[in-house]
Amino acid sequence: MKVSVVIATYNRAGTLSRSLESVLSQTHQDLEVVVVDDGSTDTTWQVLQAYAHHPQVKLFHKVNEGSKFAALNFGLGHVTTT
Repeated sequence: MKVSVVIATYNRAGTLSRSLESVLSQTHQDLEVVVVDDGSTDTTWQVLQAYAHHPQVKLFHKVNEGSKFAALNFGLGHVTTT
């Protein structure tokens, strides 16, 4: 069974790597991580680029709409359903 993790982030460059490393260190093999940078103005997107090569990670950057739910829904729309 595939497990999908959606992370919506905004200006969390300092803690984002710890979150991603925690998810990626799980023993479950069929895993995908969808990360949505919700228009951060810090170095969040640069931090995420270190994970761009990882086959289980999908990165997205979107304009901030003022609601964390918009970012979460955006991420859910990019979850693999197979």
